[in-house]
Amino acid sequence: MRRLELIRQSWPIIGDFRIARGAKTHAHTLTAHLHENGKTGRGECVPYGRYGESIESVTTQIKSVRESIERGLSREMLQNALPAGAARNALDCALWDLEAKLTGVPVWQRAGVPGPKPVNTALTISIAAPKIMAKKAKPSKNFTLLKLKLAGDGQDLERLAAIHAVRGDARLILDANEGLTITRLKNLLPKLARFNVVLIEQPLPTNEDQALAGLVSPISLCADESLHTSADLQRLAGLYDAVNIKLDKTGGLTGAITLVKEARALNLKIMLGCMVGTSLGMAPSLVLGGMADFIDLDGPLLLQTDRQPGLRYEGALVHPPDATLWG
Repeated sequence: MRRLELIRQSWPIIGDFRIARGAKTHAHTLTAHLHENGKTGRGECVPYGRYGESIESVTTQIKSVRESIERGLSREMLQNALPAGAARNALDCALWDLEAKLTGVPVWQRAGVPGPKPVNTALTISIAAPKIMAKKAKPSKNFTLLKLKLAGDGQDLERLAAIHAVRGDARLILDANEGLTITRLKNLLPKLARFNVVLIEQPLPTNEDQALAGLVSPISLCADESLHTSADLQRLAGLYDAVNIKLDKTGGLTGAITLVKEARALNLKIMLGCMVGTSLGMAPSLVLGGMADFIDLDGPLLLQTDRQPGLRYEGALVHPPDATLWG
């Protein structure tokens, strides 16, 4: 008999985490525990207000399928039982983990993907005054890829210059979180050549994606908020060069695997991203690490404390999860 248990937790962030839409000081997670035959599978999600989610709404979604889950609902059936989002992510990842625990076959083998290896993650520097962002970036010598949040407030070039002055060796990802206009983006692009910027995430609001049509950008553009599942790919493929795949958007690892394969078929670059959460939330994405061009799975590094046992980070190098954590 399978039993579902839901656990909500709040994890303090180091300082605060500020993006163009606002700031937060805690990561609020909801974890699904599936108990069966003495084994437990776990999946963590981070409900996201931008997508109309909260801990309460996601809990309600999960409880709506509790009876089916406890009666043995499969991962395949789950894809139709709940829409893509945080609720399905928690259950999908818990089911993958439970299957691995019950069979002794690791998730990557069951998924038919290459065995996971250590990968280098970006480190995110959230919005602050230019000097403060530079101060945060300076000690990160082990991270050759930095992800900088943009504010669209007229100071972004100052932020870039300050960080470049202390970490001129680093490649940079700029994440606007929908905070720019097409005019600001066009004005910004020619000024970025000297900063070693390799990717710009979600420059425009999601309802303005079409403004990117015909834009010749010297830097690859990456869809984030505009992309949730493979159903979005055809609409975005001619506008963006890359996609940011987060399990809380795809509704779990099952949807993410499909999305990676279909994005590759369209010659789109792959970024594996995350919400701010614990190692349990990052672990399933690492199954796909060998298939990605950019890794941004630094969520636990932004927290005051991580779940134990957690992932092993050695500077920028993050190792695949041990089975005691997930998978």
